[in-house]
Amino acid sequence: MTIRNVLNEIKSNIKKICLELNFSVDNFVVEEAKPGFGDITSNVTFLLAKSLKNSPHEIAKTISKEYQKYLGKFITKVEAHSSGYLNFSVNYNELTKVILGESCKKNYGTIDIGDNSQIIVEHTSVNPNKSLHIGHVRNLVIGDSIGRILEKANYDVKILNYIDDSGLQVADIVVGFKHGGFPEEPPNSQKFDQYCGDVVYVQTTQKYETDPKLEELRNQVLSQLEDESSDVAQFAKKITKRVLAEQLKTCWRLGATFDCLNFESHIIQSKLWNTIFEKMKQMNLIELEKDGKNAGCWVIRSKSDEDKVLVRSNGTATYIAKDIPYAAWKLGILDDPFYYTKYCVQYNNKALWQTTLEKNSEVHPKFVSDKVITVIDSRQARLQKIITTLMTRFKAKPNAYVHLAYESVTLSTETAKSLGVDASSKQVQMSGRKGIYVNADSVLDTLRDKAYEEAKKRNKDSDKKALLEIAEKVSIGTIRYEMSKQDLDKIISFDTKRSLSLEGDTASYIQYAHARAKRILEKAAHEPNFDNILGSLGTSYEINLIKKIGTFDIQIEDAAKNLSPKVIARYCYDLAVAFNGFYEHVKVLTAGDESLVNSRLCLVSSFKQTIANALDLLGISALDRM
Repeated sequence: MTIRNVLNEIKSNIKKICLELNFSVDNFVVEEAKPGFGDITSNVTFLLAKSLKNSPHEIAKTISKEYQKYLGKFITKVEAHSSGYLNFSVNYNELTKVILGESCKKNYGTIDIGDNSQIIVEHTSVNPNKSLHIGHVRNLVIGDSIGRILEKANYDVKILNYIDDSGLQVADIVVGFKHGGFPEEPPNSQKFDQYCGDVVYVQTTQKYETDPKLEELRNQVLSQLEDESSDVAQFAKKITKRVLAEQLKTCWRLGATFDCLNFESHIIQSKLWNTIFEKMKQMNLIELEKDGKNAGCWVIRSKSDEDKVLVRSNGTATYIAKDIPYAAWKLGILDDPFYYTKYCVQYNNKALWQTTLEKNSEVHPKFVSDKVITVIDSRQARLQKIITTLMTRFKAKPNAYVHLAYESVTLSTETAKSLGVDASSKQVQMSGRKGIYVNADSVLDTLRDKAYEEAKKRNKDSDKKALLEIAEKVSIGTIRYEMSKQDLDKIISFDTKRSLSLEGDTASYIQYAHARAKRILEKAAHEPNFDNILGSLGTSYEINLIKKIGTFDIQIEDAAKNLSPKVIARYCYDLAVAFNGFYEHVKVLTAGDESLVNSRLCLVSSFKQTIANALDLLGISALDRM
């Protein structure tokens, strides 16, 4: 039993009463009340007012009178508020025992929205010609957190990572290595993905402006990449595999894992495009343009925008032609042409698979689903809208293909300068082609070093290894929280100094609250007894904390339904604020009465477990020491 169960029980009882009174109403809300409106409130009276031709207050009095027969263990009073709302008072003496007992169970917060149905989440998908930068990290964090939240909501989640190993940016680094004079081995033991992105890619693209022949070579390389047997394709495969291996190290460092790597080269070679192209013709989803500027092109008609060319008049497919068959494959619209082989076992012992066209008999999970969520930044919204529309025509199930868009990440002026990036404006926009970006590993290293210095001040007797482990987890928590706490449609301006603060809305503040709880429990020197919880935890600080703990599953339901990591980030912060208020104003170990000490220790333990579970949904470690 949690507050969510109480809300559902109240809603069910109101429906029964309305049925008995012959009141017709749908979609009313039962929710936690604002101060002064009881503990729980409902707007049902306002929805009934028009049809009953009566005031909400009078209707509330009628329903509250009828509700008296449904009062039970957890609801002590129902009354009509003068404003018209129907208000309920909760018996927290009884509910506290249940919430604290439930919250210490391993599966606390789990809800069954998904019914164990499979869902695909695709994220990260960074071109294998460079390292991950801070903008890519937002994609990774959103996708990884969504996967964790959906698993908590009882979905069978499979995480995919699309590897564009045959596109223009791969062609650029091949040109750089083959024709630009760059050695294959990076200098000074630099990470290979950083070397390819920071040096080979940037400097090669700069040379195109002064060397037209080099650009012609790029077009030749791009064509040769589609022939798997060519020397260029084999060389590109070797280079991109090395880059990918380094990218995955960064992903794992950030706590993200995947189920399958899907290579674009395999999609091209599988001829999936030919199949879907014919299917679109048969369904009249595309048209052959007869005249005008697109004469001879196959186009997708648009009522609100310019028609989109799918196949040019010379027979070559445009960029979107790669995305359409891939989306159709993920949704099971096309037969799966791939075989699969294990790429590696990841740090958490989870197998990582990859597509292959070479026949094998390896038993593998299913990597297609009736529901797909693709995390891609908002700059590709128009293309994703076309794909979503097409998939809707192929697949009758509503919202089968979801484009989860997000805005870009910029760097604050001070952070950019601290990382060696020239900054003259309030925010620094990043560009991989121009080399204006900051590697994710560089940001993590900077955050770790700053966190280490802070940890050393607070833990002078601890060894360096232990402090570095703390600092690494703080740095990861910092960057993941900053990427999680904002609305997806808001640009993030990342600031290193602000994010490491132990005050305010930061990961460090939340992690520190967990460390405080851990320290209280350590000082107690014995485990709290959850079978002997008093019903007298009645201070406003205790009740506020209990309420927050009791709404964990409500937050998970909200986050899962709205695909919003921000909901969990906000919950973590609010829960930490509630605990810190309790910590500052309520005595625990010196409460005097042993039973009261035990009950408050149970509350501290309950908070510690709940905040750890909530942080885990964001991929953030709950620290025992800061």
